[in-house]
Amino acid sequence: MDLPASSAEAGAVTAAAPSALLHDHSAPDRLVVQRGVFTAPTPTISEDLYAVVDGDATRTRLSMRLAKGVKAHTNTYFGRFAASYWQRWTTVREVRMTAQLHVGDRARVWLVASDIAGHRRVVDAVDLTESGTVELTAALDKFIDGGALWVEFDALGGPLGVESLEWTVDAPDHVRPVAIAICTFNRADDCAKTVAALASDDTVLTAIDAVYVVDQGTDLVQDRALFTEASERLGEKLRYLRQPNLGGAGGFTRGLYEVSAANEHADVILMDDDILCEPETVLRLNAFANLTVSPTLVGAQMLFLLNPDYLNVGAEDVNLHKLRHGQKVPKALRNTSMLKRNQERRVDAGYNAWWTCLIPAEVVAEIGLPLPIFFQWDDVEYGIRAREAGFVTVTLPNAAVWHADFYWKEFDDWARYYSTRNSLIVGALHSDLDTKFLARQFFEELSQHLVAMQYGLVETTLAGIEDFLAGPDVLRDGGIESMARVRAARAEHPETVKHDATAAPVRAADLRTRRAGGEPSRPTPVLVKRAIGQWFGRVERGPVGITREDAHWWHIALFDHAVVTDASQSGVRIRQRDKAKARALLLRTVRVLRRLRKEAPVVQQRYREAVPSLTSRENWARLFGTFPPPRA
Repeated sequence: MDLPASSAEAGAVTAAAPSALLHDHSAPDRLVVQRGVFTAPTPTISEDLYAVVDGDATRTRLSMRLAKGVKAHTNTYFGRFAASYWQRWTTVREVRMTAQLHVGDRARVWLVASDIAGHRRVVDAVDLTESGTVELTAALDKFIDGGALWVEFDALGGPLGVESLEWTVDAPDHVRPVAIAICTFNRADDCAKTVAALASDDTVLTAIDAVYVVDQGTDLVQDRALFTEASERLGEKLRYLRQPNLGGAGGFTRGLYEVSAANEHADVILMDDDILCEPETVLRLNAFANLTVSPTLVGAQMLFLLNPDYLNVGAEDVNLHKLRHGQKVPKALRNTSMLKRNQERRVDAGYNAWWTCLIPAEVVAEIGLPLPIFFQWDDVEYGIRAREAGFVTVTLPNAAVWHADFYWKEFDDWARYYSTRNSLIVGALHSDLDTKFLARQFFEELSQHLVAMQYGLVETTLAGIEDFLAGPDVLRDGGIESMARVRAARAEHPETVKHDATAAPVRAADLRTRRAGGEPSRPTPVLVKRAIGQWFGRVERGPVGITREDAHWWHIALFDHAVVTDASQSGVRIRQRDKAKARALLLRTVRVLRRLRKEAPVVQQRYREAVPSLTSRENWARLFGTFPPPRA
């Protein structure tokens, strides 16, 4: 690959850094690592994720007033202190809870702990008859495998006010500067809300040194009034950059690139544009990272945006043998209401997705920048590369943001190209590809898509495999050309188009809903049977309606014309049997998978040799520098 050799070119695209980012900060005697937060950033989120109150009470963001006789506790998702993680991964051995209390007559406060099984034990307690500061301390010495801390309040003799609740620890000798990097592409409203959420919290605003917004779109964030208002609060800390659409990999890398150029000791929190941001999470990630025994990637957990009390997964890992990411770590909670359960066990992550994740400066200095693979698997690859270099990832409970629920996203999408291509690249870089196994796995999956009349999905997947086999030169433009090419190829397949359910080109009177039976116990013989039926047209004539929950290949393959609900529940896809397309794609599948088995070892070596140049500052400077400067 022809890449610039001059480091001067890398510096040419670097934005001027905020002055606050250029130096470390002296630490206070006690470092606030978590605050008592009692309400959510929006009314759509249950307050019980923050504190549970049994009786009448009024709340603000950082205070709570209980009526006489009312009890409250913070044994909740955002209310708990993740003691197990702090004991295992940080230098902290004692944590102190302080709060300002306004006691009407008599009150009681407990500091309570749990263990790996969730058993409750009282660590400390105090009875109060006067207003003032309460201070309770817990040793972090019984939490290695699991357990947390929380506070319980009882307004025994009169009303009780609680405010300025803080969990503090002995501070390190200095606090590292930290910047937030947000990348966005035509989600101007969402991005503006995220920036505004950060700017709304004075404590968080003081703790962060810079916010980089990397705008890769045409609907610009800077045109939003909310962003303008937030920028006034952020002041000199805000940096707004524009560049070509290089995907999430390119947007996040620009943040890492800029911050590491400004201060080689500064950490970076990567943050998606379309999240619902909990500012408190920023404080918790940053505090944790400042106290780890060794530099650690610290990730936030993800709660579902449309089902906001549900946790996506407690911690994730990757199975490179099968090219599967997003794998649940054993014993981690998944798709679980955090109003009903707490994560007591400590579960250790293999990597953390970049909806919100802190990257220490040492990681960037040691392993370089991410790969220019546009999006999908960029965060996985970076996490694996970091671990191979000796850096662990911690997914911190009780620190989260809300992100769009994955099961509302349609699998048959252009993103499947990147998922396929990039998973092969990551597997080639960090494992010995078992191409015999992978060829069988791909053949089975593609055969299922063919019998389900998803010809565009097969086309998209094959393009990903073919471009992997083309070698690292396919990454030269950072993904711009490949995205356009894949979208154009998919447009040739009608079933990739989403229609309004009331305007789909099918007569409603002809549509009959067909429900699916159970999943076959022996899928391979069923797949062969369905393939024969599709090939010879031994299928029920349509059109038929298929709900999203019934959209399994073994069911849809029984028909020749199916109107299938899209995963987004906002429309339908129309699939129709096309023997000529199926035959052509089947033959192409056989050819491509034969190539995969034959060529992968040589291609694998080419990718490994290309990593230093692909991840270099010079290469990224070349990609960033192909766009005009931001308008005034």
